[in-house]
Amino acid sequence: MSYEKLSAQMENLTNPQRSDAFYKQFRDAVRQGEIEAADLPERFELPKEYRRRGAEGSYTRTVKDMVVNVTPAYKKWFDGVNETLVATTRRATAPKASLEAVESGAVDFAAMVEETRRKMEASYSKGQALGNARKAAKPKARRTTKK
Repeated sequence: MSYEKLSAQMENLTNPQRSDAFYKQFRDAVRQGEIEAADLPERFELPKEYRRRGAEGSYTRTVKDMVVNVTPAYKKWFDGVNETLVATTRRATAPKASLEAVESGAVDFAAMVEETRRKMEASYSKGQALGNARKAAKPKARRTTKK
């Protein structure tokens, strides 16, 4: 059996900017008994650099170091997690509606027409309902003098 520090294992990550996600998954795996590791009294800095919005510069986080029992099962787990963290997690955004997007076929024109009709109908119905509600809420004029 060979033992290694978690901080040394972090250096083997393909994408160091995902080290915080790896650390969370590592702690979960230890808690659930998938891998064997023990806490050490020392701390180390994650390789990920954080940036605050509207502020200059970057900072790092420190976390507890652990000693890991490097077994074939651990190596398999590490390779699987490392592979999932490398995959891009950004979702593709829908193209903005424009003449160029419609002409190139990036945006479905028929769907845009249907959405526009639905919005216009909803707006019209809302206005009619509001007008009818105000009309019904008006009290009838009563005579105050006799004829």
